[in-house]
Amino acid sequence: MNTKLHAVTDARGRPISFFMTAGQVSDYTGAAALLDALPKAQWLLGDRGYDADWFRHALQEKGITPCIPGRKSRNKTVKYDKRRYKSRNRIEIMFGRLKDWRRVATRYDRCPNVFLSTVALAATVLFWL
Repeated sequence: MNTKLHAVTDARGRPISFFMTAGQVSDYTGAAALLDALPKAQWLLGDRGYDADWFRHALQEKGITPCIPGRKSRNKTVKYDKRRYKSRNRIEIMFGRLKDWRRVATRYDRCPNVFLSTVALAATVLFWL
């Protein structure tokens, strides 16, 4: 079983909310699910997988400026703040720290609910306690 974990973090890279999808599902599904869980922010840093016009418009309606590079298949290039995008490494560091927990890295739990609970527990211990 393959899964994809989507996360919203604060400016310091601490996770706020998680959403899990099947591995073959597009990132747009995770983006739509986490859209309501977004806190007040000025910027949203996202990977190329989250590049969609509807997602950009939804962020702008919430008053959030998207900093998401365009997909390579886009006909018209999308401008984004490259200097600000470099701080997206905090999100990758957060995922790396979650994988320090052996149970998360090797995905012992086959049930998606139990695995997501394990991820939430690991995030709570690592970042909030």
